Amino acid sequence: MPRETVAAKKTRATAICAALERAYPRSRCALHYDTPYQLLVATVLSAQTTDLAVNRVTPALFQRFPTPKAMAKASPGEIEALIGSIGLWRNKAKFLRDLSRMLVVDFGGALPQTVAELTRLPGVARKTATAVLGTAMGIHAGITVDTHMLRINNLLGLCSATNADKMSAELERTIPASSWATYTHRIIDHGRLVCIARRPRCGVCPLADLCPSAKNKKAGYRPENDAHDPASAKGLSWLS
Repeated sequence: MPRETVAAKKTRATAICAALERAYPRSRCALHYDTPYQLLVATVLSAQTTDLAVNRVTPALFQRFPTPKAMAKASPGEIEALIGSIGLWRNKAKFLRDLSRMLVVDFGGALPQTVAELTRLPGVARKTATAVLGTAMGIHAGITVDTHMLRINNLLGLCSATNADKMSAELERTIPASSWATYTHRIIDHGRLVCIARRPRCGVCPLADLCPSAKNKKAGYRPENDAHDPASAKGLSWLS
């Protein structure tokens, strides 16, 4: 097969974004939060931990320490007591206290609005910064890459990268900037409900016509995976 041109890939990427928007109009961040600061805290807590586990501890954490000023005054032990059920809780308690202090001292208690400034904060990498800026602040700062993104974008032929930073850079050259904030959330939903690693449902996939892996059956497709599953299909407009 002839190699896809850059222009053709961008055109296909735009069509993929539109198809994802139609299929998953209600996709959103799985972490619970009320303010950009709270999303920052939840995202730091989510490292090597499930979103569900984070959502169990954040209500009490945010009730006790709802702002950077409040968290900055806490001792690591006070924070540890509220997040002790999640992984790496000691390190994360220190990150939360220290990043909150930096927000108060260096930024007047407000979240900075650039990746460069956010990644100065303890425990905040580029992935966290782009997620917070895009999801909570509507700033198109970059594309956040997780394991679903790594797998599915390679299947879609939009990338060939095998690590998050390289994939982010590749996707940001291909995906329209207006879709950056929502693209990851929709791909995550797609990976959990349709493009499942061990049993992809290519026959009902809204991206099948745009996906070289579906066309070539390289994704491990089996027709029995297309059986309608009401539990899995919940919330998907194209399966309802």
